[in-house]
Amino acid sequence: MNNEPFRILLADDDEADRLLFKEAFEELKINTNVQSVNNGEQLMEYLNRKGIVLPEILFLDLNMPRKNGFECLKEIRSNKKFDEISIAIYSTSAAERDIEATFIAGANVYISKPNDFNELKQVLEKAVMSAHVYHEPPFNKANFLLRI
Repeated sequence: MNNEPFRILLADDDEADRLLFKEAFEELKINTNVQSVNNGEQLMEYLNRKGIVLPEILFLDLNMPRKNGFECLKEIRSNKKFDEISIAIYSTSAAERDIEATFIAGANVYISKPNDFNELKQVLEKAVMSAHVYHEPPFNKANFLLRI
């Protein structure tokens, strides 16, 4: 049995959102290792470090300064080194154009940030517990938008 923590990386420029995200995982009692970066440039620097153990799932905000989440998504999906990372778009946007564009670009799941802390815990738990499902083809747009 593998007792290694589930490796999670959050890329989000909003400090309050990063704090809530980490608090949610602390309350869930799932064996996780949660790291975070503040923008897209930091994300790509982190992922490209020599000897880094890559996250199993990346929660990626779309609206970040310097390099936005969509740019990062395209860059990550164009590099075979990152093929094993499941990418959950984690955004305040619920715009159909963002959902469609990120699905086409290779994200595994789309999560609209909930306003309620209990809903946040539920959606994060669901995303982690089923990350492997979203990583295996066939991809289904009907299951792409993760809801509670």
